[in-house]
Order: sequence, then C-alpha cells, then structure tokens
Amino acid sequence: MIAKFRAKVLKILPIPEEECDAYFKEVRQTKNLAAKEYFVREGEVCREMTFVNHGVLRMFYTTEDGKEINTRFFFEDDFVAAFQSFLTQRPDRYSIQALKDCELVTIPFTRLLDAYNNSSLWGKFGRIIAEKSYISAEQYTESLLFYNSEERYLKLLKAHPKVFEQVPLYHIASYLGIERESLSRLRKKLAMHVENVT
Repeated sequence: MIAKFRAKVLKILPIPEEECDAYFKEVRQTKNLAAKEYFVREGEVCREMTFVNHGVLRMFYTTEDGKEINTRFFFEDDFVAAFQSFLTQRPDRYSIQALKDCELVTIPFTRLLDAYNNSSLWGKFGRIIAEKSYISAEQYTESLLFYNSEERYLKLLKAHPKVFEQVPLYHIASYLGIERESLSRLRKKLAMHVENVT
C-alpha cells in the first residue's frame, strides 16, 4: 500500500526517497474505511490528507431541507481532503464518505505543513496538489453554469469511464445536478444514439 503511495508522489514530483521518509515514515498510517463510513463529517476539522490505495469516496454537502448534493468523487490513486478545512484548520460544510470499502494512506496536517515549510520540494508538491484541487472545483462549478446535463454526463464519462461501475446512479445524478429518472432517460437516449450510429 505504501509503495503505491510512493509511486504516486513520484509521478507528481521526483522527491528523493530519503526526503520522503524524513518527514513521513513515522507518521503515515494505513486506514480502512467500510462503505458508508466517513473520512470527515460536516462541522468537523479535516486534520489529515489521505491517498486512496483502493476504493471510492464522495464529497457532499447537505442542504437545509436535508438533501445531499455531491460535488466530487475520489477514486483510486487520488489524494483526498476537505481542502478548505484542511488548509485553514477550521470546520467545513462538506463531508467525505466512503462509497465502497476503502484502503487509505493518511498523513497528518501538522507533519505535512512542516514538510511544506522546510522543504522546497514538498512545498512545490503541496502547491501542485492545491492547484489540482482548485482546478477540479472550478471545472465542476463551470460545468453546472455553462454545460447542459448531457454535456456534463459525457464529460464525467470521459474523465472516469468506469464511474457507473463504481458509483450508484443516484449519487451520479446528484453530482450532475439532475434527478435520477432524468439520468436514466439520458443514458437510454445516448445508448440508442450509439446503436443507431453503429
């Protein structure tokens, strides 16, 4: 599990193994979450970042009338945190929950901050992760503002071809900003279009 985490770090930035171990060997922990367990709940402070070795998680918020709105899914090889809460160490409105049984590698905020402040390489790594998170959040907002439901569906399918094997339809519908019945009709329409083309 740790080897996979290490390989992902190297893919983002070639940080020497000794520098990786200097900051994180003693504190990185493996954690298992069962499906429906929470990594962090609304109102809590996110005190660690985690790497998904295996599994799927969702980020969502709850409206005043109790409806859960998904804003992001995390898959294998993703780094996960409620980033606003993680970076400010303040409670957040978002929850992160396992959709399937998950194997995670976690790193505490305090140690990660120490690495960011004392290592130029880890500081750069942190900036890259933050930039990716910001871009992902902005792309999601833009998709709701500028694309119709069919376009949002196709963009999700392109980014994560196996999403429908990993995430229940009602969660995907929430993420796309449509009702489950509308998603079912949309999938049927696009499937018929593919059949007619071929």
